[in-house]
Amino acid sequence: MRIRIEDIKGEGLVLDFEEDALVFPTLGEISAAGECGFPEPLRIHLRAQKAGEMVEIDGEVKTRVRLTCSRCLKGFEMPLATRFALTYAEELPEISGEEEDEEEVELSAEEMGIILFHGEEIDPREAVQDQVVMALPLRPLCSEECRGLCPQCGADLNQGDCGCAPPAFNPKFGALKDFKPDN
Repeated sequence: MRIRIEDIKGEGLVLDFEEDALVFPTLGEISAAGECGFPEPLRIHLRAQKAGEMVEIDGEVKTRVRLTCSRCLKGFEMPLATRFALTYAEELPEISGEEEDEEEVELSAEEMGIILFHGEEIDPREAVQDQVVMALPLRPLCSEECRGLCPQCGADLNQGDCGCAPPAFNPKFGALKDFKPDN
C-alpha cells in the first residue's frame, strides 16, 4: 500500500485497497490480545493530491469488527467506518509572517499535523491503522438497551431479572437522602 509521488498528477490519484487487518502491526497486536477481531478485510479508499511541496490524502476505511460488550461481556460484530485527512511532506514548511518582537517557537511535525516522509513513496499504512484504532469504541455496547450483568450474582440481565435484591443505599451519601433543594 505505497503511493508513488510521481504517480500523483494534477487531477490527483485515487486508490482502492483491500488488506487483511493482520498486515497492520497494531491491529494484529490488538487482535492477538483478544481485544477485538476483524472478520473482514479493511477496505481502504484513498485520494492523494499534491499541494505545493505537500501531499494531502483524504481517505476512508470500512470493515467489520468483533468486540466484547462492556456491559454483558458477550461478543458481537459491528460495522466500522472512518474518514480521515492526512498531510505528508518531505520537510516542514517555513512559516512566514511572524513579527520580530515575538519569541520564536519551534513546532514539531506532529504539532503541525504533518507526517514526514522520505524518498519517492508514501506508505500510509501506519496512519491508516491509527485511524482504525481511533475509530474503535472505548466502551463497546452490543446494543444501547443492554442491561449488563447483575453485580451480585453475575446473571445476564438481558435474559430477565435474576431475583437479587437491589443494591443497598451507599451510607456515604446518607446525609443527602432527604435533601430537597430550594427552587
